[in-house]
Amino acid sequence: MERKEISQAVVKRLPRYYRYLGELMESGVERISSNELSERMKVTASQIRQDLNNFGGFGQQGYGYNVKYLYTEIAKILGIDQNHNMIIIGAGNLGQAIANYANFEKRGFVVKGLFDVNPRLEGVTVRGIEIRNIDCMPEFIKEHNIEIAALTIPKAKAIEMAEQAVACGVKAIWNFAHTDLNLSPEIIVENVHLSESLMRISYNIAKMERNNK
Repeated sequence: MERKEISQAVVKRLPRYYRYLGELMESGVERISSNELSERMKVTASQIRQDLNNFGGFGQQGYGYNVKYLYTEIAKILGIDQNHNMIIIGAGNLGQAIANYANFEKRGFVVKGLFDVNPRLEGVTVRGIEIRNIDCMPEFIKEHNIEIAALTIPKAKAIEMAEQAVACGVKAIWNFAHTDLNLSPEIIVENVHLSESLMRISYNIAKMERNNK
């Protein structure tokens, strides 16, 4: 479907469109105009039309968007109309929390395995998923066609584990480790720095307090 390079700004908005359209469907809304969607999303109607025109538009002037159709088409664009097998490397609190989040599977992200170096965790199950020793990971990746590896481990081991996962066929890394990964440009890396998000919150609190003085 994509024939031209799509900006990352547009890509970042697509999941929001998908989420809002899902909420509209749950509310029984069948059609919506770009102006109505704009009011809900706090994005200009012009921006919405420009974003969707990158993929063919999907709407008709004076008619708006068919909510279910647009929801389905955005799912295809995002690639979540099919399942993506993933593993979690690091079965501590964060790793187990991610494994316990059932909504990922509703979006097509299926956690197939959990891996850790701690022998005391071996054999423990989290939402039916067995924690395995890290030594089992290479064979598991190949056997289960794993596309995504979530890294929820200390940064000291993150690069080594990421490289090992990639060598076994993983296409993308969801990186929660507090370090940058210098991997092949062909490997997709999505960094999630939780502390940076909190620092942005802290900045905005401080800004608000300064403005109120």
